[in-house]
Amino acid sequence: MYLIRKIGIVGTGMLGNAVGLHLLQSGFNLTVYNRTKEKTIELENKGAKIVNSPKEVAENSELIIIIVKDAEAVKEISFGDNGILKGKHVGLTVADMSTISPLESKNITKIFSEHKIMKLDTPVMGGPNLAILGELVLIASGDKETFDKFKDVFEEIASKIFFLEGNGTAHLVKLSLNLQITMLALALSEGITLMRSASVDPKIFLDILNSTNFKTGMSENKAYKMIQGKFDSTFTLANLRKDISAITETAKVFGVKLPMIEKADEMYAEAVTNGFGKLDYTGILAYIKKINRP
Repeated sequence: MYLIRKIGIVGTGMLGNAVGLHLLQSGFNLTVYNRTKEKTIELENKGAKIVNSPKEVAENSELIIIIVKDAEAVKEISFGDNGILKGKHVGLTVADMSTISPLESKNITKIFSEHKIMKLDTPVMGGPNLAILGELVLIASGDKETFDKFKDVFEEIASKIFFLEGNGTAHLVKLSLNLQITMLALALSEGITLMRSASVDPKIFLDILNSTNFKTGMSENKAYKMIQGKFDSTFTLANLRKDISAITETAKVFGVKLPMIEKADEMYAEAVTNGFGKLDYTGILAYIKKINRP
């Protein structure tokens, strides 16, 4: 069954590459485009067809998974010159796995619909290390019948799937989840910094924290790397800062004030400006360390 499934991926950063590799391992037919062609080499070596435009991905696919940086990138590869629309055909469906605002998602869905292309919102939780195993958490919204048509693909990508009603809803949930990630990274960073200010080993703080109900996956795993100064990126600080900005802009549109994420936006922006953007998002600890130096 999988061999007749023609899947496309547009965007092969760390997450897109891992999703693609897993789909290839699972026997899917895969067509791939990325603006920087060097980032498609591993997929090509594993059997993916590499093409020169999103248009060609559309021509060779029944389902296209978009995994790009932001809403502007989604619109460019979808509606720009040699974009997905240029390769449309009967039955084509687009699944957007990028992290964008729900309002942008609704507008993008509307344009696709006007051109008789179905679109699903399919953001995920979990990084490349889970994507390569097919163990992401996928949040989907859109047309249920369309989702069910490709459910076998999504079940291959994710070990847990949540389907929600309404276009844009999945992206709203994704932003809310990334708000949690932001706050957890900051809380851990400030706790570690406070321990160090008194010359106490921050591992003690982590060990005790992880013996309580307040432990998290981040405190049990990434936090120990944080205190060692290891910030190898699975999701960059700059990318999280982009998502934080999307959260604050979405909040403004809905007329709500979120003071903590607004402050976090300032901190992450300053961290990017000071050269920490390519670190893992938990590298906010390194920025806090810098501003505390005499």
